[in-house]
Amino acid sequence: MKYKVTLNGRTYEVEVEAGKAMLVDEYEAYAPAPAVAPAAAAPAAPAAPAAAPAAAAVTAAGETVAAPMPGTVLRVEVTQGAAVKEGQLLVVLEAMKMENEILAPKDGTVAQIVAPKGSTVETGSPLIVLA
Repeated sequence: MKYKVTLNGRTYEVEVEAGKAMLVDEYEAYAPAPAVAPAAAAPAAPAAPAAAPAAAAVTAAGETVAAPMPGTVLRVEVTQGAAVKEGQLLVVLEAMKMENEILAPKDGTVAQIVAPKGSTVETGSPLIVLA
């Protein structure tokens, strides 16, 4: 199999056979020239990306369940006021293209959902408060 790999602006053509890799060719990578817009057309402003919902501040008293890693909240599996058991699924957090299940550390009641679906969180950010 032959592969082309671009690394730091250089393109390498690599051939792999039976677990052995051989460099076939190496050359400079180039970026295609940007298309020129007609003079009569006004340049369009780039669309701003939609901001992810921000996590709310912790307002309820209780034990905070924190994010073990940075990521995006894909699903919140509980509702505020719901009773939960130790080990029950609370939140599904996507980090590095992997879905990570955040489980309840103890029995309790969901006092507050701090990070709703779609929130971007950092390591240690509160997700849920259990009373």
